[in-house]
Amino acid sequence: MSAMDRNSRLPTADEIAEINRTHLIDTPLRPADLLFLFGTREDVALRADTAARLWREGLFRRAIVSGGVTPGSEQSECTIIKAAMVAAGIPADRILEEHRAMNTGENVIFSLPIIDAALGLKNTCSVICLGNTWTARRYPMTLHRHWPEVEKMLLTVDSFATSRALWHTDAEFCRRVLHEWDKIEPYKAKGFIAEWPEA
Repeated sequence: MSAMDRNSRLPTADEIAEINRTHLIDTPLRPADLLFLFGTREDVALRADTAARLWREGLFRRAIVSGGVTPGSEQSECTIIKAAMVAAGIPADRILEEHRAMNTGENVIFSLPIIDAALGLKNTCSVICLGNTWTARRYPMTLHRHWPEVEKMLLTVDSFATSRALWHTDAEFCRRVLHEWDKIEPYKAKGFIAEWPEA
């Protein structure tokens, strides 16, 4: 499928139902050892404010922010997001940093040694993944591929005026969701991600 077709295609009713059921999910949250905040250029303040709310609610003890330097910026996503998190009230010494990742796979691969050195992977039993709504379960699926032992929870955020249930009625929201949804099966086939939650 060409990029043009992907950008203009409309999901079927069955596809909308499947995406809502399996992809655009949040899990129940309980206190976790680690918040894994995936880098973004979108909605940085919303991401930081959400992390700060989780911090105030006692839902994590440490966090890691992962994201490299993207085109048009001199600072890494990690630097920008961590500064926003600290400004929102999370102590800087509670936030681990990963500054090289350019995609979700690298977010995980480059972060694991940092987590291991600071906290110990064996001492980290639960993780809350925080990222964009449209990427959704691909965050914990990527984490599950490389760190199957840890319990994973998922919280996603976006600033679309359109509700998540009606994502398919907003052209840009729809484009982003389908772009990520279309990666799931090829990425599973290539071994980039693993099924989560497991059946």
